[in-house]
Amino acid sequence: MKEKRITFSYADPNARSVCVAGSFNDWSADALPLRKKGKKWEAAITLPPGRYEYRFVVDGSRWTDDPLAHEHCPNSFGERNCVLMVG
Repeated sequence: MKEKRITFSYADPNARSVCVAGSFNDWSADALPLRKKGKKWEAAITLPPGRYEYRFVVDGSRWTDDPLAHEHCPNSFGERNCVLMVG
């Protein structure tokens, strides 16, 4: 199967920075920064088919869910990760 372009979007007009960390970038809190576009933040990447977990990192330290995610799973910190299926 072919890789698919995925766009991450997060709405927080007061944030100073937003990044997405997940299983696709070894949970790096700063490897995939989103760019501010109006009142929301966006970034696009290309991923091969598979199941990925991720969270947003706001202002370098606040890990938060994607409010648009349809699926979640528990993580080892007693919180939950968002699940992204690429197919």
